[in-house]
Parts: sequence; C-alpha cells; structure tokens
Amino acid sequence: MDEDYTLGKSKRKRSEVSYLHHFRVEVFYTIIDLEFQELNDRFDVVTTDLLLGMASLNPVDSFANFDKDSIMKLAEYYLSEFGDNKLRELDFQLDSFIVYAQKYDSRFLNLKVIKDFARVMIVTKLDLTWPLIYLLVKLTLLILVATASVERAFSSMKYIKNDLHNRMNDDFLNDYLVCYIERKIFKT
Repeated sequence: MDEDYTLGKSKRKRSEVSYLHHFRVEVFYTIIDLEFQELNDRFDVVTTDLLLGMASLNPVDSFANFDKDSIMKLAEYYLSEFGDNKLRELDFQLDSFIVYAQKYDSRFLNLKVIKDFARVMIVTKLDLTWPLIYLLVKLTLLILVATASVERAFSSMKYIKNDLHNRMNDDFLNDYLVCYIERKIFKT
C-alpha cells in the first residue's frame, strides 16, 4: 500500500502518491461524500433534528449518545406539549437526570433500547420525578410506531392504486382501501 501509485499503464510517469493515499482520497472519501449527499437529500433538517434527538435518548452504554442540545431541539418541535416554561424546566431535568442515571442508579446501566428506558422509569416511579423526560421518551416511542404505521398505510394505498385503479371506479377503490388498511379489524 505504500508503493507509488501510477496512473494508467505507463510506468514512466511516477507520482508522489501512494496506493494508500489514492484509495483513501480518490475512492474512499469520494464514496463517503456520495453517501453523505444522498442522506442529506433524503432527510430534511426537521427529520434530522428529530432523529438526533431520539438518538440522544438512547440508553445504550449508560447514555453514551446523550446530547442535551439535540434533546432540547426535539422538545422544541412539540410546542403544544412544551411551552417556554416547560422547556426551561426540561433543561434542568435533563441535567439532573443524566447525573442520576450515569452515577447513582445501576438499573440504567445495561439498558439497550428506549422502551426499556421507559419501563425502568415507570417501575422506579422516576416518571413522576422527571415527568418531562418521560414525556419525551413516550413521544419518541410514538413517533417510531406512528411513522411505521403511516408508511405501511401509504404503501398499501400505492399498491392498491397501482394495481386496481385502472379497473374500477373511485367509490369501490375507496372502500377497498379502507378494508385493506384496516385488514386486522376485518379479519376478526
């Protein structure tokens, strides 16, 4: 990898660039830039803020990803739940909670997912001590479930519209969509 990199078939044109440098700069960094650009194109600022806020609540490795600023941004998107006073209170609750969870309560040490975090908060009655943090955890869990449900519903609608739309009138299609989306109810 430390040998000189030659461009093309000619061995006469020596370069000052090693194979390692060539692969790192011209291949690896280019691929990383393309992937990064694709992620930026797919997720807007709001979605990115929501994802970073939810990731900051992740209890893995004793809240290793904890980032108070990201969590506060997450809360700011829910102004109906968090007014100005509650945002200030949440700021203080986050400071005291992270110290407590990392240093004083061993039940938070081995958690792997956010639902376990919510469960431990309820069992230990810490949802009453830090109600705004618990509210954020509940909102995070709801976002994950609601997003998946909405995506499934739109996927079902796309399937039905593509396959059946050309063969029937709109009233039948609307009735069929309701039956397909709510198929669990109709199976019982």
